[in-house]
Amino acid sequence: MAEELKRVRTKFTEYMTLRVIQQLVNELFDVNILNDGERENILAVNRSEEDKARALIDAVSKKGDEDSWCFITFLKKREPMLFEELGLPAEPPHGTPGAEPQWSTDLIPCNMSFWTSKKNDSEIYPVTKESVRSRVALLITNIQFEDASHNRLGAEVDERNMQRLLEDLGYEVVKHTNLTGQEMDKAVLNFSKHPKLKDTDSVFVVIMSHGKSASILGVNWNKTQTAEEEDVFPIDNIYKHLNSKNCRALIDKPKIIIIQACRGEEPQAVSVTLGDDPGPLSSDGAGGSRFLHIEKDFAALFSCTPDTKAYRHPEEGSLLIRFFVGIVNTHACEKELDKLFTMIMRCFEREESVTAKQKPVKYRWSMTKAFYLFPGI
Repeated sequence: MAEELKRVRTKFTEYMTLRVIQQLVNELFDVNILNDGERENILAVNRSEEDKARALIDAVSKKGDEDSWCFITFLKKREPMLFEELGLPAEPPHGTPGAEPQWSTDLIPCNMSFWTSKKNDSEIYPVTKESVRSRVALLITNIQFEDASHNRLGAEVDERNMQRLLEDLGYEVVKHTNLTGQEMDKAVLNFSKHPKLKDTDSVFVVIMSHGKSASILGVNWNKTQTAEEEDVFPIDNIYKHLNSKNCRALIDKPKIIIIQACRGEEPQAVSVTLGDDPGPLSSDGAGGSRFLHIEKDFAALFSCTPDTKAYRHPEEGSLLIRFFVGIVNTHACEKELDKLFTMIMRCFEREESVTAKQKPVKYRWSMTKAFYLFPGI
């Protein structure tokens, strides 16, 4: 794909307009293909439209086939006539990221030289062979509910796949199945006191159930319960139990939260009619003490946006967990967590699929460094 961009470089710079350049740059920035410096260089340093276009296509083509294919899909949506004029491929070749995923079913280990090159980087959370041996994760899956009509068919597949992935990554899995809201709270609280936390480099907390906007449903939940008696677990309690104040063993360590649950009943896909030129979217101590933000080093991925549904296949499990396992198995060997999350989110961009109805989101991201899982070190 990178070679395709190089092939059309001259025509692209000749025909590209400032409006589309700005739109493409902003979209690429939103999915972490371009960083702040690259965006500023393209839009501010270069004066003419042609120079901006040239800087844009050169910046993307240098990043490889995956990011180049993402750029091509953005261009096709923005400027279909120019896309045709350039003769860019409408489908990626077999095996190209961005196509129907060709994921590994087993976790690919990272190259030892890759880990060695990064282990002393101050911009990366430290991971050592010793800390990997102390990894621990919490996995809660609600499958069977008191009201059998709420049973989550296929959730056992998610539980099995997630447990295997976490164990392959070196995490001891503390597993619970079919908990009430109060039992989930107790499970997270007990996990915050796990003896391995002082030596681990990170933790995962994965909770899969039905949900509401700000809470996860316990197995005794039903629609007749009042707000006071609802069997729910507030999502905020994860942060409360694992924050800097209440779980000092996890200070400065990544806390990765994966929530597979609906957050409401609204559909996420809507039909929007735009004009010919919609324009860019916008929106108006002393001594031995140490001051810390109470909520830091968290990274959460929720299966959907607030008030909307998440989808689950009764035999294959949920979309989020399927994509999460496939992406991490295949790309954690060389990609950091933020990039992995973005790749998972891109999986939901494929058209003519149920994925268009669901949009996972990063939530309350307070990571200050890059985190690599370094599988297999």
